[in-house]
Amino acid sequence: MSQTVKVKPLARGLNGKIQVPGDKSVSHRAIMLASLAHGSSAISGFLEGEDTRNTARAFAAMGVRIDTPSAHERVVHGVGLHGLTAPDGPLDLGNAGTGMRLIAGVMAAQRFDSTLIGDASLSARPMRRIIEPLREMGAIIRARDDAFPPLQISGGNALRGIRYAPTVPSAQIKSCVLLAGLYAGQDTTVLEPVGTRDYTESMLRTFGAEVQSSERSITLRAGARLKASNVVIPGDFSSAAFWIVAASIVPDSDLLIEQVGLNRYRLGLIDALRSMGANIDVRAGSNPDIGQIRVRSAELAGVDLDPALVPNMIDEFPVFFVAASLARGRTHVRGAHELRVKESDRIAVMARALSGAGALIQETEDGAIIDGVKRLRGDVGVDSAGDHRCAMSMAIAAMVSEKPISVRDCANVNTSYPNFWATASALGVDLEH
Repeated sequence: MSQTVKVKPLARGLNGKIQVPGDKSVSHRAIMLASLAHGSSAISGFLEGEDTRNTARAFAAMGVRIDTPSAHERVVHGVGLHGLTAPDGPLDLGNAGTGMRLIAGVMAAQRFDSTLIGDASLSARPMRRIIEPLREMGAIIRARDDAFPPLQISGGNALRGIRYAPTVPSAQIKSCVLLAGLYAGQDTTVLEPVGTRDYTESMLRTFGAEVQSSERSITLRAGARLKASNVVIPGDFSSAAFWIVAASIVPDSDLLIEQVGLNRYRLGLIDALRSMGANIDVRAGSNPDIGQIRVRSAELAGVDLDPALVPNMIDEFPVFFVAASLARGRTHVRGAHELRVKESDRIAVMARALSGAGALIQETEDGAIIDGVKRLRGDVGVDSAGDHRCAMSMAIAAMVSEKPISVRDCANVNTSYPNFWATASALGVDLEH
């Protein structure tokens, strides 16, 4: 169902304290590993988004009992690595690229056949990047054009451990291979060109697997038996990113974001914004991976973005483009090819939307060149192409425009941040649905 939200410019700064929903990446992995463990695991802070619920539904369809004591809570009664049962039909992952790529690693080792499907957006996302290593491990997988969903995975194949070096820096590829490695007869090693978010290897350890990591190498020892463990999910940094940028560019803002995840492989946006002059203070709590972020408005200046930051801010680029559009001078982004194959072509979608609102942004093959303007003019309807991050990013852009912006096709905001609009309203943003 399509949805349009009209966002009006803010007349005052963003002030106060907020919390963002649970981390989507951690929520996916918590459901999967708890399902494959022996015993019952309690998960708190679970993201009540469509993507993560689809992952839970997939494991429920394979015989895992998942209780919901209250919102954002799950109790998963794990069946062990070999306890899943054949579902009655295809496993529908909806819009969740993470869900499909990670579950593929698990399904490759099952005794039964399975089919993974998704919505139109997910069905256009590249899967050869996981199909190739899984085939190398012994899996039998068929895909549309040998590259796109649906994925038809044959059961009953013994997997072998491999030493694999992805050509694309991707936590999803790494995680898929490691999850398949749980079933392999030998150790499984992933060699990373650059470090990516390390949730899977960290959570594997939490559930009892032996994982050895160096800066660019992760090895899962064969023969793991997962044991139930309770998981506390922090606030999603990618959701916090919208408010980090908003508070940076909306004058007279002073915003505190509490209980947010601070994983070192997720903070590239903060480094990028600080290089532009942003006023951002990050403080960890007793757990170094969870803390608070305080953002005060600042005058940003354009930068030639360090390509080394790209892998660790790949999900935040739509809203980073908004920040760059309001920065003094030119910002040049390179090395972000991966944006072309996300839920949408995020370079093209954001370039069209921001240009329509008055930004000076030029697409390049692997990024964009953006000349900042003092203020966007707004007074336009923009198409988010059904991409949740593009929709929320254009809502942030509207807050600093001269006139309102109507964001079209934004129902998919519910996949990752169901209460985004409610949070915006609580901060004083005037919306018309």
